[in-house]
Amino acid sequence: MAILKFRVYFEEDDSIYRDIAIRHKQYFLDLHQAILKAYEFDSKHAATFYRSNDNWQRGREISLEKYDKSYVVEPLLMESTTIGTEIFDPNQKFIYQYDFNRNWTFLVELINVSKEENPKIEYPAVVRTEGIAPSQYGTKGLVGDKLAEMEEKYDLQSGAEGFGTEGEGEDEESDSFGAEEENSEEEF
Repeated sequence: MAILKFRVYFEEDDSIYRDIAIRHKQYFLDLHQAILKAYEFDSKHAATFYRSNDNWQRGREISLEKYDKSYVVEPLLMESTTIGTEIFDPNQKFIYQYDFNRNWTFLVELINVSKEENPKIEYPAVVRTEGIAPSQYGTKGLVGDKLAEMEEKYDLQSGAEGFGTEGEGEDEESDSFGAEEENSEEEF
């Protein structure tokens, strides 16, 4: 059985990609789920693949379901279309679009075909990961959840020219603090 290896690039940064190995008899639905898992996205939104050429032009659609929109040609459905039936080129390309509101787009390129299956791997499988995946719903980076805390702690947006507003309007407290110090000095 042929094993197809696809490189799935994040459209906005081609240094971020995931390599996914999948059997040629598996379905586009399996590839769809593998891409979402590889990029740590949930599966709550609409999705579609487009057969593509070397110039990344969109061709025949392979959709999760038939959506309420006009089609030039009826879409194929992911759950009933095997990947091998849509491979027409040794470097076959697809465009994968997820969550039509946020418009996540990934470029999917066939990079290898192997006749030998690895018995230790459960297909589809992510076999290589490069770069930090974009966060589906917000900011994500090397520091993860701490990023928001750091942004709040070091927020300089409220002050002018890099200066904060801390200490402004606290003259009364400063005077009383200074007065306490003067009293304490008199006692000694």
